[in-house]
Amino acid sequence: MDEAEKKQVRSDFTDAVNMAPAALSEWLKTEKSKSVGDASGANESTGHKSGRRIVEIKRTAAADLTDSQYAHMKQVVGYVHRHLAQRPKGDVSETNWRYSLMNWGHDPEK
Repeated sequence: MDEAEKKQVRSDFTDAVNMAPAALSEWLKTEKSKSVGDASGANESTGHKSGRRIVEIKRTAAADLTDSQYAHMKQVVGYVHRHLAQRPKGDVSETNWRYSLMNWGHDPEK
């Protein structure tokens, strides 16, 4: 991936992930965050595991990001965009849809 592509991935990731690392870390400690998503093993959903990785990525300087982190950033952007397109009708503040997005670092109420 060249520098222009990396810059675009960082920009897309920043747009998709609207939760600060501290807020996401706190969210991931809640029972609501643990109550949604598919089980990827070890009693943790894919989204919850992704959230922990997002916190790590957001706390990493751009110059220090690895290829694996860039790949995960692209995965996060894709997930957030697909999930936003499935927004349910009505108030979403206390829904599994919102909680799942929040595990991936995006709070649709922000």
